[in-house]
Amino acid sequence: MTIKPIIILPDPLLKQVSEPVATVDDAVRKLADDMLETMYDAPGIGLAAIQIGVPRRLLVIDVSKEGEEKQPLVVINPTILKSSDERSVYEEGCLSIPDYYAEVERPATLTVEFVNRDGKMQTIDADGLLATCLQHEIDHLNGTLFIDHISKLKRDMVIRKFTKASKTRGTKAI
Repeated sequence: MTIKPIIILPDPLLKQVSEPVATVDDAVRKLADDMLETMYDAPGIGLAAIQIGVPRRLLVIDVSKEGEEKQPLVVINPTILKSSDERSVYEEGCLSIPDYYAEVERPATLTVEFVNRDGKMQTIDADGLLATCLQHEIDHLNGTLFIDHISKLKRDMVIRKFTKASKTRGTKAI
């Protein structure tokens, strides 16, 4: 497994819509393994393929707590089948927007259909942190960042901050 560099805001790739994964093969499983290794190293609880520069509809999640056994979830070509009217608010962060956190309101529960790492169709009912994390990562696959769910004023401040910082890193702006 290989730890991959994570793309940081304002890289324009973060706004790109990811393409479906046509076939789950050894290359896709290797990508998922590399993503898990990258996510654990960061450390984070979720990572979409686009965050390492691969515009494919693939994400990995592990919301297990520190000290618990790891419970990695590989989600390929996810579709949200339903989401609740009930809302919940979590303070979210993102590996592509380091050291910035904001409260985001999302549906409290949802049902997601996806293909697993063995190429089998699955459905998962999620609530709590898992529901929030799934929505956050699926947003990435659609070119949406968690800061797109906060006020324009706060979002513009974050983008300006990261655009300014990118000039010292040599990153392209969105």
